Formats: sequence, structure tokens, C-alpha cells
Amino acid sequence: MSEQAIENPQQYPEQLSDVLLVMDKEKKKIQAVMGVDGNGNLKTVDATKKNQSQFMRVDRAGDLFTNFFSNFWRQLKDPTHFSFFKVPAKEAVETAKQIQKQVDTPTKEGEAVTAKHEVKEPKEQTQEAKKDVEAPQATPKMQETEEKNDHRYKAEDVDWKNLENFGVNKERLEKDGQLDLLLKGYKTNKVYPTSFNFGSVIMRSEARLGFQDGENGKPVLMMYGVRHEPNLHTPFFGYEFTKEDKENLLKTGNMGRVVELTNRKTGEKIPSVISIDHLTNEVIAFRQDRIKVPDEIKGVKLTEDQKQDLKDGKAIYLEGLNFKNSTNKNAYVQFNADKKYPEYLFGDKAPKQTQAHDPKTFRGKEFSDEQYKQLTEGKTIYVSDFKDGKGQPYKGYVTLNKETEKYDFSFRNPNTLKKKTQPAESHKTQVAVNSEGKTNEATKNIREPLKPEQQKPKNTRQQQRQNEPNAPAKSKGVRR
Repeated sequence: MSEQAIENPQQYPEQLSDVLLVMDKEKKKIQAVMGVDGNGNLKTVDATKKNQSQFMRVDRAGDLFTNFFSNFWRQLKDPTHFSFFKVPAKEAVETAKQIQKQVDTPTKEGEAVTAKHEVKEPKEQTQEAKKDVEAPQATPKMQETEEKNDHRYKAEDVDWKNLENFGVNKERLEKDGQLDLLLKGYKTNKVYPTSFNFGSVIMRSEARLGFQDGENGKPVLMMYGVRHEPNLHTPFFGYEFTKEDKENLLKTGNMGRVVELTNRKTGEKIPSVISIDHLTNEVIAFRQDRIKVPDEIKGVKLTEDQKQDLKDGKAIYLEGLNFKNSTNKNAYVQFNADKKYPEYLFGDKAPKQTQAHDPKTFRGKEFSDEQYKQLTEGKTIYVSDFKDGKGQPYKGYVTLNKETEKYDFSFRNPNTLKKKTQPAESHKTQVAVNSEGKTNEATKNIREPLKPEQQKPKNTRQQQRQNEPNAPAKSKGVRR
């Protein structure tokens, strides 16, 4: 779509157009987009009925919305400062209220509404900004097929004249850098407008494109239509998604584990990983036995355990990655069934739950190998660089509780506290023998004999009284 759509928002009828809503991430307020001024600043207006005539509209059945939004994104001075939502023009005001309600008071229902309408940062802009951070769609080293970078199909075998009837143009694909992907057997990494003319009915849609082997050996075009949301409510090749599966797929795009899918023709159980096509919302599966992972990623050599975790669909955390154009050197990596290679997970897509289960991590602090070894041996370690929620440092002692398999924290050394609170060893009452050879009632159960020093008088006065002949016994009577 050309920039004219920004300058003339009323050129499309309401029933065929969409409206862009926007949220300033700092102000947390939903408004409607009017356009972009000459300085690259976003022009907005409150999303109310009286302002509807000022809303910028996008022709949903015209040129590709993705192209329009990429162009729109480039014009903005600070696009990452905003979140955008594409909604039908006739529903714009009501949908704006629903999204604002979700921003103010988040709910599961509201989350589904925002996820349905949110417009993500254009992929080409993401790749341009992150450079090496996001692997391109056709990186041979990371792909499951075409490791030799050769073509699977020949351009001359494609019936381009027939494909033009569906809106697919060879020159356009070549100009966009997508033709090479198609000939290698991959899907395009962007969606294209397609159309079907049935005489009395004309259908327009948006789809990713790809080739498959036809019956005559020639490539056949496949169109992967754009869905409003992934279909996670019905069984997928015999597998029913759990609540956790749905949450993982909607958040990261990957399910995070291997499950068995049933071949509809043969009934064969096939261990597979599952992901969401981020462009079309289609659910994609990939056989586990065909997953290939590299020996190293961005200069970090993978261990055998890390390779296996990737093949099991899990996310792994790598440090010291050699991103040439990024100061961030750490990232989560996870195999994506749609892309057919391990992808990097940043920001909201990073699986925070993985870190919580990392046995070497506690309160955001990752222990060194030596510290972790001491903890597993039952020792207490002192950590001086914990940080609270505001980033302020604090210190404390950490011990691994072997019963709960969780870490215990204390500001004081628990070993010192045990010594101070341990009860002193009770002194044994000594046996006192009277002149009749009977033991004192209070000590008759003590079997130990008195030690020599315990038989001596306590002081001089007692010594004198013992030496006096016929010394009278001490009176127990009441003094007068």
C-alpha cells in the first residue's frame, strides 16, 4: 500500500477498511491513528464516535497490509514506543474500549482480544534492526533441508501464466527476494494478496506461498491463508492441546515439548514438535526424527544435552553469543517447527518459566559451578550480589533444602544460628550420700560415682565444720 493511504484516510468505504489503534507504552492509553507528521511523530485522536471521520483507514482488500504497515513503521520517529492494533472500521470504537479495559484490568478474555488484533513489528524491520540476532528464513546452516544451498525446483517448471490468475507474479516475487526461497522449497517469509475469480464470485485473501511436488513432477503452488487466530480448540492430528500447550504456543509460538501425532492414512504415531506460523496463525508440526541442530550457535558450542533439549522442543539459555550488532550477548533458543531451525526468543517471547526451573538459578542469581557444587553437597554459601525488584543489592546465605529440593535464604548464617540456639548439655546432678548410707531422693537414679574433687568441701568454713568433733547438725527450724 502506498503512502497515500496515510494522507487520505477516507478513500475506502467503511465495510472494506480497517483502522489502526495505538497504545503509548508509557501512557497506557488506547487511541486511533490519524497518520504521521513531517517529523515522524505519530498523530492520534481519541477513539470515540465523534472522531471517527479522522481515523486513518487501510484498505483490507487492496494491496498487502503488511507492506503498508512496513512503510508506515519506517516513517515513525520512535515506533517501538507504541503497540498497534488493526480492527475493522465499523468496530473500531467498541474494540478500542475492550482493549483499554484489558490494559487497565487484564483478564484472559481481554488478552485474547488484544492478541487477535495486535500488529507485530514488521519482520523485515526486525531483521534490519537486529541484523544477526534474528536468523533469516533461508539460513542454510539452520535449515532442516537444502544444506548445500541448491534449488529444489526450477523456475522454468512453474506455470507462471496460470499463477497470475491468482495474483501471483514472478517479477514481484523476485524483486521481494522471495523467489529464491520458493525454489529452495521454503515458504515465503511474508504474505501476499491472492484472488480467485469464479465468475459470479471474486474472493480475495492473504497467504504465504510455497511449492510442493505435483503429480507430474512439476511444482504446485500452495497458499497458506491467514487466520484470525490459531485453531487450538480442536484435535490436531489426534492430539488435544492442554492449557499449558495453548499458553506456550500463544506466547512463544512454540509448544515446548514433543507429542505424538497420528498419521491419518496409516495410523502411525509420529513424535513431533509444534509451532505457530507467526504470519498466518497456522498450526505447524515437524517430525522430531528430522530435526537437525548445529554444533554451535553464534560461536557458542552446544553440549550434547543442549542439542537433545532442542530436539525435544525445549528452550535453552545460551550466554556469550556473538551478535555483531547487539550489546546483548545472551538469549533463549528454541526449535521452531515452521522455520525448521532453532530461533532466538527475546522480550515477551522469552520463556521465564525456564529460568525458574534452572537448578543453578535463584532469585535471578546464577550460581557458579563451584557454588552449585557446594550447595548440592549440603553446604551453605554466602552471596553478596543479589538484587531486589528495584535493582538494589543485598546479601544473604543460601542452602539447598534436600527435602523440598528448593533453596532456603537467610540474612544470617543458619549454621551460626543453630549453634546459638542449640540447648546446653544438661549437668548431671551428683549423688549425695548421707551418714546413713542412703542416697538423696533427687539423685538416686544417677549411677555415676562422685569425682574426687566433688567430694571436697566448697570453702574454708565448711572444712572447719567438718573437723569439729560432734558438730551439731544444721537446724532446719525457724529462727527466733
